[in-house]
Amino acid sequence: MTLNDIYHMIDPVAFAVGPFEVRWYGLAYIAGFVCAGFVMYRVAKHWKLRFDLDTLTTVLLCVMIGLILGARIGYVVVYGDGWYWQHPEDILAFHKGGMSFHGGLVGGVIGGMVAARITKVPFMTLADLAVCGAPLGLFFGRCANFINGELWGAVTDLPWGVVFDGSAGSLPRHPSQLYEAVLEGLVIFIVLFIVSRKNNPPRPRGTHLGVFLILYGIFRFAVEFVRQPDVQIGYLLGTDWLTMGQVLSLPLVLVGIGFVVWAAKVRLPQQGMPEPAAASPVPEDEGNERPEELVEETEIAAPVQAAAPAEVAGAADAAAGSQGE
Repeated sequence: MTLNDIYHMIDPVAFAVGPFEVRWYGLAYIAGFVCAGFVMYRVAKHWKLRFDLDTLTTVLLCVMIGLILGARIGYVVVYGDGWYWQHPEDILAFHKGGMSFHGGLVGGVIGGMVAARITKVPFMTLADLAVCGAPLGLFFGRCANFINGELWGAVTDLPWGVVFDGSAGSLPRHPSQLYEAVLEGLVIFIVLFIVSRKNNPPRPRGTHLGVFLILYGIFRFAVEFVRQPDVQIGYLLGTDWLTMGQVLSLPLVLVGIGFVVWAAKVRLPQQGMPEPAAASPVPEDEGNERPEELVEETEIAAPVQAAAPAEVAGAADAAAGSQGE
C-alpha cells in the first residue's frame, strides 16, 4: 500500500452526528493543545517550578484564543490577496481552512503575555515551557493538512508522491505537509526534550524559545523549496523559488539566535508562580497573657482585696470615737 492509497482512504470528516460534522482538522487542534499542556506541566515539574493545574489552564486558554485568532487573521491579511475584504463573511469560516503559522505565533505570544500577567509567571519562562510542547501541536496540525489535501508540494516522480486531485491536479506531488510534520514536529520536539532535561538549574530563560525559532525557521525555509506556493501570491521578486513562507521564516532564525545569545549573557533563572505570602504573627495582648502571669496577678490582688474591709472597719470606729468626744 502506497502513501497515495492511504491518503485516498482517509475521509477529512472523522465522524458526524446528524448534521454536525467533526473533522480531523479540529481534532488535531484539540490533540495538539492537550499534548502541549501535558508536556508543559511535566517540564515545569522537572524544573522544580511552582506551576499548578489552575495556572496551566489559564495559560492554555489565553494562548489558545490568541493562537487561533492570530493564525486566522494572519492568513486573511498575508495570504488572502484581497479576497476576504470583498467577502468578509468568510473571515471566520474556519471550516474552509486557511491558518497562518506566523500569525498564530504572534497571537500566541500576545496570549502568553496576558497569561503571564494573570499568573505572575515570567513571560519568558512560559514561552520556554510552551515551545517544549508546541512541536506536538505542529505535528498533528500538519498531519491534518495532509488529510485535508491542502498545502501540498510541487510535482514529483518520487515513489511516495501523492495525487491530491482538485486544484492540485492529477499529477503526483510532494507530501510536503508530512515533511513539515516530521521536521517541525517530531525533530524539534526531540531536540527541545533533550535541551530541557537539564534541571539543576534549568537552562536560562529564553534558551528554549530561541532554539525553537531557529529550528523552525530553518526547516520551514528548506521545505518551501518543494512546497507549492499559494496560487494567489506565487513566487516573489521574479524568482522561481522564493516564497512568502521563506520571507517570513528567515527573520525567525535571526530572532532565535538573538534569544539564545541574550539568554546565555543575562542568564535569568527559570521562575514559576510566586511563593505565597507568609502569615503575619499575631501580637500578644492583655487578653492573651500566659497563665503564670494571671496566677501571679491573682495572688497579688487577693491580699489587697482582703485588706480593704479591715481598712473600712477601722475608719468607721475612728469616726464613732470622734463623735463620742
